[in-house]
Amino acid sequence: MAELDYAALFAAAPSPYLIINPDLVIVEVNEAYLAATGRTRDDLLGKQIFTAFPDNPADAHADGVRNLNASLQRVLSLGKQDTMALQKYDIPVAHPPGAFEERWWSPINTPVLGPDGAVEWIIHRVEDVTPFLKAIASGGWPLTGRSIDREVLVTELYARARELQHVNEELRLAHTRERQVATTLQEAMLQSPDLARHDNVALRYLPATGSLTVCGDWFDMVDLPDGRFGVAVGDVVGHGLEAAAVMGMLRSALSATIRALERPAQALDVLNLYARSIEGAQNTTVVWAMVDPRSSLIVYSNAGHPPPVLVHPDGTCQMLDEAADPPLGSRPHHAPHPQAALSYRPGDTLVLYTDGLFERRGEDIDAGLTRLVDALSRHGTESPELLADDVLSDLGVAGGARDDIALLIVRL
Repeated sequence: MAELDYAALFAAAPSPYLIINPDLVIVEVNEAYLAATGRTRDDLLGKQIFTAFPDNPADAHADGVRNLNASLQRVLSLGKQDTMALQKYDIPVAHPPGAFEERWWSPINTPVLGPDGAVEWIIHRVEDVTPFLKAIASGGWPLTGRSIDREVLVTELYARARELQHVNEELRLAHTRERQVATTLQEAMLQSPDLARHDNVALRYLPATGSLTVCGDWFDMVDLPDGRFGVAVGDVVGHGLEAAAVMGMLRSALSATIRALERPAQALDVLNLYARSIEGAQNTTVVWAMVDPRSSLIVYSNAGHPPPVLVHPDGTCQMLDEAADPPLGSRPHHAPHPQAALSYRPGDTLVLYTDGLFERRGEDIDAGLTRLVDALSRHGTESPELLADDVLSDLGVAGGARDDIALLIVRL
């Protein structure tokens, strides 16, 4: 089969299209868009979209620039498609100079994401519905049923479109407020005095991109007697304030349990019983590892979480995958958690993380884990801080991913 000529397909697309960059500069345009706006390529390419199409200064209610800019900014910040309500957005005409022509549009703005998840381009598609609305207003479009004042119909349609735009804005503001509250709550609950006492630890928490809510990922570090310490990473199912609140309860419970029951399996046994009593805590995954510098041992237990990785200075990696058990609260009856131990050497690096770091939609989980191990092997000799940054970059999630990411790296 011959390769598709995507440039030719774009040029021939029947709907009007623009491609703009993150600075909102027009970088490509198809023939249908030129025909709809009466422009040439030279008129548009390299122009900022609102320079090419400003608001009509004679229209006191003109809000095309404001509405379109808000939509484009949502696409840039969330990385998701944004469909706009019907817009009255007049465009300049050549004659007479300074004049505008009344136009009605139905726009959709779609992001094109780069390897790092950031928006590289925005596809701006519009349907020009001006002829349809003018035909209704002039009586040129057949309407059946009861007699309708066509001018009133057009006015009503525009009013409803503006009302829908207003409702959508209110909903977005409400979701944004919830996200801000949930993120603040989550950041406050991720603080730990013991974490601050270690200079060989790197931490990263990246909220999900393209989402109006946060998830329930967490990490923790607990100092224990005789120089031992524990590290934990967990992931609550769900999003938003509820998931953040459940995360806080489970994290606090595990932190307290670790101090009373230092064996990881025992701590997860108690946490499992606690999770069964909390709505929304079932199927939470968590891994908890105790590091004992006296014996150079890592003792760990895992409830359904991706396995930690021990990275050696020579680039080889070991998965801590011998104490795997189902997620919290997923069994109908309580059963003791397994526990395993692994020796380490000074200079090794312990890496705990959540699945947002490596999982990709439509991809086998083992492929993602292999990609993570390869990245850790390449950068294993770097400091924890550099290692964290480079792994995020190599996996294409330095700017965030579709799911939250919690990453904890300890140089042993």
